[in-house]
Amino acid sequence: MDRHLLISSDCHAGLRPAEYRAYLDPQYRPAFDTAHAQQIATTEELEKHFLVKDINHEWRKGHERALTGAWDHAERIKMLDEDGIAGEVIFPDGITEMNAPPFGAGIGLGPKGADRELQWAGARAHNRWLAEFCQMAPERHHGVAVVPATWDVDTAVREVRWAKQNGLGSIMIPVMWGDHPAYHDPCYDPLWAICQELEMVVHFHSGPADNSTYFGSWPPTLEKPTTRGAMGIYISEVAFWVSRPLTFLIWAGVFELFPKLRVAITEGTAAWVPSFLEMLDQRATTHAGSAKLGDFTSHLKMKPSEYFARNVRIGSMGHRHEIEKRYEIGIGVLMWGSDYPHPEGSWPETSDRLTTSFQGIPESDRDAILGGNAAAAYGFDTEKLAPLVARIGPEKSRFVD
Repeated sequence: MDRHLLISSDCHAGLRPAEYRAYLDPQYRPAFDTAHAQQIATTEELEKHFLVKDINHEWRKGHERALTGAWDHAERIKMLDEDGIAGEVIFPDGITEMNAPPFGAGIGLGPKGADRELQWAGARAHNRWLAEFCQMAPERHHGVAVVPATWDVDTAVREVRWAKQNGLGSIMIPVMWGDHPAYHDPCYDPLWAICQELEMVVHFHSGPADNSTYFGSWPPTLEKPTTRGAMGIYISEVAFWVSRPLTFLIWAGVFELFPKLRVAITEGTAAWVPSFLEMLDQRATTHAGSAKLGDFTSHLKMKPSEYFARNVRIGSMGHRHEIEKRYEIGIGVLMWGSDYPHPEGSWPETSDRLTTSFQGIPESDRDAILGGNAAAAYGFDTEKLAPLVARIGPEKSRFVD
C-alpha cells in the first residue's frame, strides 16, 4: 500500500455539558442541576487563567462547525477523513469545548476535592455516552472509559467489566491519588488482573499536577493573583506527574506479576523517556550508593527499561525532536496522536505537521509510529481499515526526501 495507516492515540470527545444529564442515574440529576452552572463558570475561569481564552477564540474562527465533532458523530467522521486518520483513541474532553464530564470525572480525574459518589456517577454517565458514540463506527473508534479507581478498587473492577462488555477497550485512571493508596499498593492487584485478563489498556493522561501548590488556590481566579512563576512551574512539572505512576508500577513489580498488562502515558510528551529509563536502570544496579539499602530488586526479573519496552506505550504528538529520539525512547513504544479538538494538537494542519515531523524518516519507522504500534496496542482490525486507508491515508511519497 502506498499510504500509511494513521491512528491517533490521543483524541477527545464529550457531550455538551447539559446533555450529560440524561446519562446520569436519576438520583444524581438534582445534584447535576445545582452543579452545572458552577462547572461552566469554573471552566470559563480556568480558560482565562490558563491564558487560552483569546487563543481559543482566534483559533476557532472558521472551524466552528468542524469543532462540533467533539460530540457530533457526522462531523467527527468528516474530520477524521480530512485528517487521514483511520482510527482513533478517544479520551474525555475539557476546557476547549466546555464539554468535560460532570462532577470532576474528566481529564483532571482524581480524588482531591471530589465527592466519591458523584465522581463515579459522572464517570458512568460519560462512559454510557461514549459507548453509544463508539458503536457508530466501532472499527474506527476506541473508547477510553473513565474509572476513578482510587476510591474503590472493587467498584473499578466492575466498571472495567462493564466497559469491556459495552465495547470500550481501555480505561483512564487518576494520575494523582491524593491521600488514597498509591499504585504500588497490592490493593490494586484485582484491577491490574482484570485489565490484563480483558486486554484493557490502562491510561494516565496528562493534565493533573500539584496545582494548589503552584497557584496558591484551586481552582484559581483572576481576582486572586497566583504565586510568581506558577504557570512555568506547572508546564515544567506536568510531564513528571503523568509519568510518576510508572515509577510505582515498575518498582512494585506490577509488570512482573502481570506480564501482559499494557499501560499508556498520553499527551505527556516523550522527550523525558530516555533519561527516566537511564535513571531507573542505574538505580536497579548494584553500586556503592545502593549497597546499604538491602535487597529491593530481587522481585524484578528484568531491568526497568525492559519492563517499559514490553508493557508501556507513549502517546505523543510526534514533534520532530521526539521522532529523532525514537530509538532511545523505543521504536515500538511511540504512538502518534492529533489531540483533536485542542489547539495545541495538529488539527486542522495535520497533513503539514506530519510532513514536518516525519520527512526523511525510514518507512518502517513511520509505519510503526503513525499507526502500527497503536493498532497492536489497541486491537484495531487493520484488514477492516485497509479500504479506508487506501482512500484517505497519508501518501508515503510525501515523506521521502
